[in-house]
Amino acid sequence: MKKLHGKKYRAAAAKVDGAATYAPKNALELVKGAAYAKFDESVEVAVRLGVDPRHADQVVRGTVVLPAGTGTTVRVLVIAVGDKAKEAETAGADFVGTEFIQKIKDGWTDFDVMIATPDQMGQVGQLGRVLGPRGLMPNPKAGTVTFDVARAVRETKAGKIEFRVDKGGNVQAAIGKVSFGLDALETNFAAFMDQIVRSKPSAAKGVYIKTVAVSSTMGPGVRIDTNPYR
Repeated sequence: MKKLHGKKYRAAAAKVDGAATYAPKNALELVKGAAYAKFDESVEVAVRLGVDPRHADQVVRGTVVLPAGTGTTVRVLVIAVGDKAKEAETAGADFVGTEFIQKIKDGWTDFDVMIATPDQMGQVGQLGRVLGPRGLMPNPKAGTVTFDVARAVRETKAGKIEFRVDKGGNVQAAIGKVSFGLDALETNFAAFMDQIVRSKPSAAKGVYIKTVAVSSTMGPGVRIDTNPYR
């Protein structure tokens, strides 16, 4: 019979009681202790929600700035002109200018987040087929279509992430790296879950947060006690 997991994964999974639920700090400590990859694994959160995403009034999406950052360097592109372009450069944007619209049409996508001022969305909208499938299209709800480009750039660089429920009612996000201190991971986790709770649709009925689990990129999942969120 073919083994589903390797020796290192099985050794890591043996450290976790799969039938138990843990307080966030204890769960994150287990995740750090069970990580075995040679690279700095991401720490990920998976939340199963009691919503039906097929209904527009039950779609859960939003953004949150992780207090301790993401541990990842984010390349930010800003489509703006004039003073707004200068503000973006001062705030630390990696790429600024409308000339990047043509570069994207030519196949360039070496950036992680695009921010655009509303007056430029007419041109940016032409890039939907390229940016949409990659999740790079600016969106007002995500704060990436705004005239306050300086703030948007700073927040993105500081650790702002976007989340959205999938078709199965799940939300997943990376909240840091295994190399982070336990307090930093716990702070980021608390900020993320607080925003998930705040994003509960008024149309959602019954139990909103059904299950929560944390894991490293390669490691086993650790279930978290959901009672504090009910």
